[in-house]
Amino acid sequence: MIKIKMSKTANKRNFAETWKEMKKNRGAYLFISPFFILFFIFGVYPILFSFYLALSSWDGIGEIEFIGLRNFSFLIQDSMFWKSISNTLIIWLISTIPMVILALVIAFLLNSAFVKFSTLYKTLYFLPNVTAIVAVAIIFGVIFSPNFGLINYVLSLVGLQPVDWHADFWGVKMAIAAMVIWRWTGYNAIIFLAGLQNINTELYEAAKIDGASTFQIFRKITIPLLKPVIIFVIITSTIGGMQIFAEPQILVGNSGGPGGGGMTIVLYLYQQAFEKNLYGYGSAIAIGLFIIIMLFSLFNYLLLQRKQ
Repeated sequence: MIKIKMSKTANKRNFAETWKEMKKNRGAYLFISPFFILFFIFGVYPILFSFYLALSSWDGIGEIEFIGLRNFSFLIQDSMFWKSISNTLIIWLISTIPMVILALVIAFLLNSAFVKFSTLYKTLYFLPNVTAIVAVAIIFGVIFSPNFGLINYVLSLVGLQPVDWHADFWGVKMAIAAMVIWRWTGYNAIIFLAGLQNINTELYEAAKIDGASTFQIFRKITIPLLKPVIIFVIITSTIGGMQIFAEPQILVGNSGGPGGGGMTIVLYLYQQAFEKNLYGYGSAIAIGLFIIIMLFSLFNYLLLQRKQ
């Protein structure tokens, strides 16, 4: 009983001291308050409202009708929703693995002493990330055009049949994955490079003295010490990969292309919410996407931690 009273007294004292400190620095809090106000209005409130909408039926104009878990019940039975998940996972898989490997190799080469003009290369590799995604998608749409695209022209030169990149099951996914790889490889390479530059060079020198090859140094020293950065890159790539939207929308349109081969989760959310005005169902899809991202991020983290 005495411990409880002492704990309450300590909490009151801490609260009083905190409040006194806030009053003392109210000028500083006043200057930073616009950020928190805007964050609440455009960040926290929309998230909370989307959870409410997921339990409701609303067309964006009329009254909001509370329907409970009906949206989630329909979501579980919606074959197109599961197809969009399948499409997104396939695109994520065929884009993330090559992208991470390529970014790691590029970072390792940029960190090497024999590479000259490394600053220029860093800039060039980072440029795709700051290029407007719509412009990138339009250019890749021309490159992967079924009729007059550059890829099909190259295929014809080597005697292969042209691919309908907009309708073929694997073709549309490969086209979208190519855009993702081109845009994010340089960005991740810069992150890997920052991690590499934090590794003590004495470890490399000692390994070379012991007769270790470049590949052995890369596998036995670089990769283990770079594990935290690799975890970060894979988790952020997973989050980004689950939210692919502009690439398939520009390439195949809001319908996801013939047969829905390019329909991703976010594109399906956009179609349901902003084309069909099913804002409640769109919010349910958004919550489903949130759960999927959390599960995959946790899985990637636990998997990589287990291998350490």
